Amino acid sequence: MQKEAKTILKEYWGHDGFRGSQKEIIDTVTDDKDVLALMPTGGGKSVCYQVPALLKEGICIVVSPLVALIQNQVSQLKEKNIKALALTGGISFEELNNLLDNCLYGNYKFLYLSPERLQQSIVQERIREMNVNVIAIDEAHCISQWGNDFRPAYLDCAILKDLAPNAPMIALTATATPKVIEDIVENLQLDQAKIFKDSFSRSNIVFKVKETEDKRYQLKKHVSTFPGSSIVYVRSRKMSVFLSEFLNKNGFKASFFHGGIPKAEKEERLEQWLKEKVNIMVATNAFGMGVDKPNVRLVVHYQIPDSLESYFQEAGRAGRDGNTSTAILVTTKEDEELAKQQFLSSLPDVDFLKKLYVQLNNYFQISYGESMAETFALKFNKFCKRYEFNPNMAYNGLRILDQNSVIALSDTFNEKTTLKFVASKAGIFEYLKNNRKKASIIQTILRTYGGITDYETKINIHLLSKKTGEREKSIKKILEQLHKDGIAEYKNTTSDLEVTFLVPREDDRTINLFAKKIRDFNTVKQDNMKAMLNYVKNTKMCRSVFLLNYFGEKATENCGTCDICRENDNVPPNSLKDSIFDLLKTAPQTSRQLIQIVKGEEKIVLGVLQEMLEDELIILNHKNEYTIQT
Repeated sequence: MQKEAKTILKEYWGHDGFRGSQKEIIDTVTDDKDVLALMPTGGGKSVCYQVPALLKEGICIVVSPLVALIQNQVSQLKEKNIKALALTGGISFEELNNLLDNCLYGNYKFLYLSPERLQQSIVQERIREMNVNVIAIDEAHCISQWGNDFRPAYLDCAILKDLAPNAPMIALTATATPKVIEDIVENLQLDQAKIFKDSFSRSNIVFKVKETEDKRYQLKKHVSTFPGSSIVYVRSRKMSVFLSEFLNKNGFKASFFHGGIPKAEKEERLEQWLKEKVNIMVATNAFGMGVDKPNVRLVVHYQIPDSLESYFQEAGRAGRDGNTSTAILVTTKEDEELAKQQFLSSLPDVDFLKKLYVQLNNYFQISYGESMAETFALKFNKFCKRYEFNPNMAYNGLRILDQNSVIALSDTFNEKTTLKFVASKAGIFEYLKNNRKKASIIQTILRTYGGITDYETKINIHLLSKKTGEREKSIKKILEQLHKDGIAEYKNTTSDLEVTFLVPREDDRTINLFAKKIRDFNTVKQDNMKAMLNYVKNTKMCRSVFLLNYFGEKATENCGTCDICRENDNVPPNSLKDSIFDLLKTAPQTSRQLIQIVKGEEKIVLGVLQEMLEDELIILNHKNEYTIQT
């Protein structure tokens, strides 16, 4: 069976062999046994269920919490000519029915869905009829209230054990403390599960915390030192735009990414970064999960994250190719208070959530007892202003309502454009004759949307842009002019959030069902923040050891490369620095080549190279080779 697994790995992924525990995990799942796989970011978790699913007859059910992650996985499988589909939000009952039919009769190998979608009776009924070969629970830490991003709907994932009793279940996560591991095994009812835990250690990442009075200077310095691909994480959309502009003004190629950017623009920005037309992506935590870019040399946290789980996952996006990379958290003395203010002072309590929920229903004119199974566009700032809500607290409150399956919250830019021609056919013809520059666009609209002269019709500006070759801005201007000239009625509305109400409105009773969970949730968030600040303020313990201890892994030795280790160790002899400098005069070298040539201990050589980079004596070129700064 292993030979077949390697054949599949080579055929679809192009790899000659498995990494870490992948081989043992795949063998165990293939033998129909339950598994809990704990692997670091970039450790190849998806292969652990995708290969067994391809080895066996039938379809693999994958539960995942993020739409973006689901879409990314499905796209990657389709590129490999593997049949996969996703049950995401915004699809009609008829479409859902057709997709489920495809799973039953269309030889599909993978069905991805959210835990909320799994709660639908039609989905459960159809899964019961399917030949399910593997059940995969991705981001399994979401099942534990002690885990980062707790999502109560995950607690219902155990129903898959009843729906597909003969299929093995594999739970996967990259960030789980011992307490979270216990919760995963218990809540998923894993049957005598074999637990595989690859070391979370990322020995190729140099972890650093830099306290400074000038964060922008430090940011410039570090992105100059590492000219390859970088990610700069921030905690607000506004900051992502500001820092991106700052870097571009200072001669760098930077872009920004957050949840409020239109989908087409997100795809364009991501493509530019993946193809290295842009070196630096300044992003909120909406960026990175499911993005396959192995050569990120630098991850900067410009602001303190809310937890070590978030920090470690984001920092772990550096150096997925195994080459030396850096993860640095840049901080000032004021940042601790700012983090507490952002994450702790804005934690909503039960009374606030009740008020938020009532006003959210009022905002969309939903009456008591009414059930609205439709999606509403929410202009978040306008909503907060109307009811005088603190935006941070209101957003955290919406997240809690989402996590407890009261609403489904989509943090994404949405634009709705509708058009209806009100002029007579003769009037439209005359207008086309007198406005020949606009004629091709108007004619394309009329050909694309039947009934647009009779009904208000939703139109797709992006599609029209592709069909006509015109920029989206130009098309919008033409539509605005049609409206002004009385030819058509044009409406364009935007939102930065989408809300779907999942349960009938019952005000306080709705919130009371999980009031205790809210109090527990707030305790978890406080503990998470405390651990994060302890990491930032730590001056004694090796950064890697600190992180591994937090995740329940006993580190046997210090990393030798982080800022703490380098400060505590003796300064390496200048002769080693001179030797490296002389070698680089002749030709650029990788760190591995230098270690072999100077016959030095790896930790010490890497420490010297880091010091020489910071002193701007050497730089890294696009091949990840060290060369002399000229």
